[in-house]
Amino acid sequence: MSTTMFTEPDERVALREAVAKLAAKYGREYVEKQAREGGKMTEMWLEMGRNGFLGVNIAEQHGGGGGGMSDLAAVLEECAAAGAPLLMMVVSPAICGSIIGRCGTEEQKKRWLPGIADGTHLMAFGITEADAGSNSHQITTTATRDGDTWVLKGQKTFISGVDEAQSVLVVARTADARTGKLKPALFVVPTDAEGFTRQPIPMSWQAPEKQFTLFFDDVRVPADALVGDEDAGLWQLFAGLNPERIMGGAFSCGMARYALDKAVAYAKERTVWKDPIGSHQGIAHPLAKTKIELEQARLLWQKAAALYDAGDDMAAGEYANMAKYAGGEVACNATDVAVHTHGGNGLTQEYGLGNMLVAARLGRIAPVSREMILNFVAMHSLGLPKSY
Repeated sequence: MSTTMFTEPDERVALREAVAKLAAKYGREYVEKQAREGGKMTEMWLEMGRNGFLGVNIAEQHGGGGGGMSDLAAVLEECAAAGAPLLMMVVSPAICGSIIGRCGTEEQKKRWLPGIADGTHLMAFGITEADAGSNSHQITTTATRDGDTWVLKGQKTFISGVDEAQSVLVVARTADARTGKLKPALFVVPTDAEGFTRQPIPMSWQAPEKQFTLFFDDVRVPADALVGDEDAGLWQLFAGLNPERIMGGAFSCGMARYALDKAVAYAKERTVWKDPIGSHQGIAHPLAKTKIELEQARLLWQKAAALYDAGDDMAAGEYANMAKYAGGEVACNATDVAVHTHGGNGLTQEYGLGNMLVAARLGRIAPVSREMILNFVAMHSLGLPKSY
């Protein structure tokens, strides 16, 4: 078996190095300052866009790099590993860019993809509802055709970065006159549209990216705001949800790398009695175990991304779910071990790990809980009966 199957191509290695260099310019201190002062990641975001890093997965004819999800996820992992993750990369280029790239008309691609690629148009994504979670079958936000417009009515919650976005890709349901059933459909809604309002949700961890509840009170959008076919159903949604899970896995792996690097550095220099604490197995073994878990999780997201880029949506869905699960676990484990390695210093603001404990936990909850991933793997990978 060729070893090249387990190494990234030279172009991606070079991409990682370039991103790591740029992200290190900003780092954890920049992120914490922005979060503390109510600022955003805009400066870093736009520099990433100018360098072509945000749009590596978008087709060249639409202003992107012509690469795939493997490249975009590598970019996000490197940002997170440098202490400066960009949460909105999961949303704007990965979810929205993928859906528009695969399902949009040529006119829609020309209108939105270049801005998504260079970072000048940030597009949020609205699927989750208070009573539905991410179960698209239970979504109650509706879109009704009225002449040459659509009218949206409903609510969304836990939608990231709407205050920085120019538009939101909203998952609504269209009424099917023949059957009375509702079908999911996707609409690009400008954030300054009449009848569109937002309310911030106070969260327990500090981050520049905020969470919002959205309200659609008879919001009108033109007919061409509909992305894809109103009758195409769920596959259009999963054109974006598989990338979301892959990016979530990569984000978590980057966070775990950051925490592990800090812990290892501290274990080498911190001396108690006469030796560095890293010479003791009680410190060394948890760090070594975390390293193994991290490399397992990285292989999973790389495989998921390779399957997605190859057009194998079914297998990509299976591995994207597993990758997201593994990433969430190792991010929680790595931050916990890093805090413990630092002792009391692990919970000081100076070392910046305490806030990460809460942030890492998000990887077990969103965009889909680990229990729902276990349900998916039990059904689809193992062929067990459906449990819900």
